[in-house]
Amino acid sequence: MSSDNQEVLVKVKDLKMYFPITQGIVIQRHVGDIKAVDGITFNIHRGETLGLVGESGCGKSTTGRAILQLYTPTGGEVYFEGEEITGLKGEHLRKMRRRMQMIFQDPYASLNPRMTVGNIIAEPLEVHNILKRSERRDRVKELLEVVGLNPYFINRYPHEFSGGQRQRIGVARALALNPDFIVADEPISALDVSIQAQVINLLEDLQEQFGLTYLFIAHDLSVVRHISDRIAVMYLGKLVELADRHTLYDNPMHPYTQALLSAVPIPDPVIEEKRQRIILEGDVPSPQNPPKGCNFCTRCPKVFEPCYEQEPEFKEVEPGHWVACHLY
Repeated sequence: MSSDNQEVLVKVKDLKMYFPITQGIVIQRHVGDIKAVDGITFNIHRGETLGLVGESGCGKSTTGRAILQLYTPTGGEVYFEGEEITGLKGEHLRKMRRRMQMIFQDPYASLNPRMTVGNIIAEPLEVHNILKRSERRDRVKELLEVVGLNPYFINRYPHEFSGGQRQRIGVARALALNPDFIVADEPISALDVSIQAQVINLLEDLQEQFGLTYLFIAHDLSVVRHISDRIAVMYLGKLVELADRHTLYDNPMHPYTQALLSAVPIPDPVIEEKRQRIILEGDVPSPQNPPKGCNFCTRCPKVFEPCYEQEPEFKEVEPGHWVACHLY
């Protein structure tokens, strides 16, 4: 997808999400911050899927939640259809929330075990006071059909369903209010491989059917390549690379992206044998105390002098290809 002439639906500008660390029992002193998201900037265009990848703990899920205002960002701005939403409160935020929804990572924890499937899917309609009670039941049945479940399941409870079916219920709940934008937070990582493909295909069909825009968070690079139009790579709270999927896979520029992609198995034994694996040394630094200069300097195989002193700028090195690295 070319991004030049497309309408920007979500714009994230210098987004920061710090979690305070306090000490003391009676008088709590603020002694530091965990910098889960540390000043990231990107756009999501209407109708596209932006994949957000990186290893566990790099701040992907926090980014999704901060965009939807489930967390109040520490700094930065989030625009939805040109309107800045980080300052919204009360009724205004509630109205905006109807347009943005989330599919959660764990289909076992994200559904209330005491509610029937019908009540779970109808809950957003009740909260926003949409449709009469009798109409809501019809809408729930319709949503169950849309996600490939039998509408007669409406009175069953979550424990009666498999993981894949529960995730479909979660998708139906996210669709209830006809949103424009959905954050899919690792929606398949808790599912069997055989079921993952079905859920991915469902998400793609729904995107086509309803014109949805996705932020698709995952750490499985082969899945992200399949579903995303563009991919953003995150490391320790910062974006290190952003490009369309073909460019990123054919020509990864950042050493971290190169290392990530070298770990993805290729089903061709000839290519696989010639390929060189990049093994990163050491552990990911703590987001409480990130290294000076480039966040990746402690593990980078191509590190040189400026990396230890100066933080690299996230800049466009080729049309549509953004990298934060002193090599370019």
